[in-house]
Amino acid sequence: MAGFDKVVASYEEAMAGLKDNMTVLAGGFGLCGIPENLIAEIKRKGSKGLTLVSNNCGVDGFGLGILLEDKQIQKMVSSYVGENALFEKQLLDGELEVELTPQGTLAEKMRAGGAGIPAFYTATGVGTPVAEGKEIKQFNGREYLLEEAIVGDFAIVKGWKADRYGNVVYRHTAQNFNPLAATAGKITVVEVEEIVEVGELDPAHIHTPGIYVDRVVLGTFEKRIEKRTVTPTE
Repeated sequence: MAGFDKVVASYEEAMAGLKDNMTVLAGGFGLCGIPENLIAEIKRKGSKGLTLVSNNCGVDGFGLGILLEDKQIQKMVSSYVGENALFEKQLLDGELEVELTPQGTLAEKMRAGGAGIPAFYTATGVGTPVAEGKEIKQFNGREYLLEEAIVGDFAIVKGWKADRYGNVVYRHTAQNFNPLAATAGKITVVEVEEIVEVGELDPAHIHTPGIYVDRVVLGTFEKRIEKRTVTPTE
C-alpha cells in the first residue's frame, strides 16, 4: 500500500515544487469549494509571476484574492472578476493581465486538457471580442472558433473525502470546477475534510479517480459565505 499512499503530512509538502512563473489551476466557484489552505500556502511560499486559472479570483482578503496582495499573480484566466476591488485596481493600473473566458469554455478548456485534447471548436464567443485572433471554421453552416485546452503545472483542488489512493468525493455544489481542474494538472494536489481508509468510498460515487491525484492533504476550513441573504425578522 505504501507505494500508492498519496497522503502528505503538511501543506508545505503538498505544494513542494511550486516555482515562480508556473501555471496553477484552482477549483472552486465564488468561495464555494475553494482550496483555501493550498492558496494560503502559495501566499506563504511567496511564488511570483504566476498564471492562475480559475472561475474567479476570490474576494478581497480571502481565496485567490490574497495572492493579489503581494502581486503574486501575473496573469488571471477566469470568467468572472466582479467581487474584488484590488483585482480591479491592478487590472486598471496595468499590473495584472486578464484573459476573460466564457464560463463553459473555461470548464471545457480544463476538461480537454485533462483528456489530452489540445483544442476544440465552440460557438460561444463568435462575433464578440472573445473571438479576436482565433481561428473560425464553419460546421453545418454555423461558425465556431478554435479554443486551446489548458494544462497547469499544478492543480489545487478542494474535496470532501478522499482515501489514501487519492480517490476523491466532492460535496454537493462544491464539485463545480474541482473535478475538471483535478484532471488537468501535471501535479494535482487535493485538500480534503476527511481521509478514509481504502475501500470505504463507494466506487460508484467517486468523482475524481486517484489516477489523476498526486498528493492529498487533510485540512480544516473556514467556509465563508460570499453573500449572505436572510429573511428579516418581523
